[in-house]
Amino acid sequence: MTLFRAGFGAALLVTCVDQTALATTQNVIFNGTITATCTLLIATNGTMTVSPDLQSLSSHNSGGLAGTVTLTTTGGVSLSVDPVTTTTAPAADVTATTWTPTYSASGAHTVAETGSATSLTAPGASLVSVNLAGTKGGSNRFASGNYQATVTVRCE
Repeated sequence: MTLFRAGFGAALLVTCVDQTALATTQNVIFNGTITATCTLLIATNGTMTVSPDLQSLSSHNSGGLAGTVTLTTTGGVSLSVDPVTTTTAPAADVTATTWTPTYSASGAHTVAETGSATSLTAPGASLVSVNLAGTKGGSNRFASGNYQATVTVRCE
């Protein structure tokens, strides 16, 4: 009887070995969400120089340089510059200055120089050139000394 059981078990084992396992598959789904986003990285600060008539202090004047910002975005954002709120001027400069920030962009986004917000719909990287002009009206002139103004570049 033991021999019969051993023979039966061996035959059953051989039968099971010859059987292929039933294969099954399942799909694993991956989801991801990227919200509209933008990063700004200051590459260089700007330099303003004075005009020959001393009524303009600007990055557009001879010898002036635009500040540059590297922009990377998913698209679906708006690019702009805020009005200038932080300035320093020498004590001798007591007359009003009108500050006008502007920007332009090249690369994935081409934006002609503007001071208004621009919608960036496509993803990509661009170089933003930021300019600033300070102007005096009437017979007012810039005084000698150090000037500084801050332009906030906004991408939202």
